[in-house]
Amino acid sequence: MERPKFAIIDPNTLSVLGLKQILQNVMPIIDVLSFHSLAEFETSKPEQFAHIFVAMNIVLDNRSFFIEQVKRTIVLTTSQDTQISGFKSICINVPEKQLIRSILMMHSGGHPKGAHLPQLPESLNRQILTGRELEVMSLIVQGFINKEIADKLNIGLTTVITHRKNIMDKLGMKSVSALTIYAVMHGYVDISKI
Repeated sequence: MERPKFAIIDPNTLSVLGLKQILQNVMPIIDVLSFHSLAEFETSKPEQFAHIFVAMNIVLDNRSFFIEQVKRTIVLTTSQDTQISGFKSICINVPEKQLIRSILMMHSGGHPKGAHLPQLPESLNRQILTGRELEVMSLIVQGFINKEIADKLNIGLTTVITHRKNIMDKLGMKSVSALTIYAVMHGYVDISKI
């Protein structure tokens, strides 16, 4: 089965690179392609993309095109107060944790329990963490510090640090944001607890 494709249309290269990385962390089964303009996007078969993330100025300049794509268009705004009527939008000028939360909420709202998405590869579905590591991971992504985790689980601080290192090594992750995405996408933590 072919991977779903997402498009990002934004002239800001740094924004595109960051959003592309976040999207691929949230949904490792997707391919993300980036475009600097609508004209560039239109040359690569727009119908192949499941979702289109677009800078607000591009939507405003090409409203008639995006009205026809409204169900799969997500407008990238620079202010939480700014929205275009009828379009879903995400503010990109927020802390990383808040941006990831917005994307995860939009994903879970549009694809509850993975509806309309292909199955994850078996290697991503397998449980690779122990029960205790899952408990530690859950508390990490909820924002608890090592000492609080140790107190909650009645284990030593060095044990928490060891579990934390093992979790990151086993999953091949380097940040709490990536760990948060993993935990939410696999149902280990409810997004409302983040």
